[in-house]
Amino acid sequence: MTISQDKVVAIHYTVTDSKGNQLDSSAGGEPLVFMFGQGALIPGLEQALAGKAAGDKFSSTIAAADAYGERHDQLVQAVPRSMFEGMDVAVGMRFRASGPDGREQPVIIIDVSEEEVVVDGNHPLAGFELQFDVEVVAVRDATAEELAHGHAHGIDGHAGH
Repeated sequence: MTISQDKVVAIHYTVTDSKGNQLDSSAGGEPLVFMFGQGALIPGLEQALAGKAAGDKFSSTIAAADAYGERHDQLVQAVPRSMFEGMDVAVGMRFRASGPDGREQPVIIIDVSEEEVVVDGNHPLAGFELQFDVEVVAVRDATAEELAHGHAHGIDGHAGH
């Protein structure tokens, strides 16, 4: 069985940046289980997985545009510190903020001064080319319940909660 729309897939992976720094890995742990074609993965990795089968091992370089997108300078902005009245803010804190279109988006604090706080709405890996080393562990049909929910319920099809 090959990976295609709505198949439940289990993979082991290691992802590194262009300098070879490991960013994440499932090695030594449980495989990542997801329903293919439901937006659970970055687009470039999903494209690289299409048509693969259990037992396949491969490497794929994913351009920033097909990973977490390019960096957008307009998503970095300074806001008055008074907006954080009563909060102890520090570099690295993450929270959700209303964007210019009114939708909430995750942001991270990248600088704090007496007068202002600088927040960045870019994904931390935006602008990065990523290298994935992948092993496909399993591929199966989704259950009716998984299809109804739009996500995998674990490698064996049973929710683990």
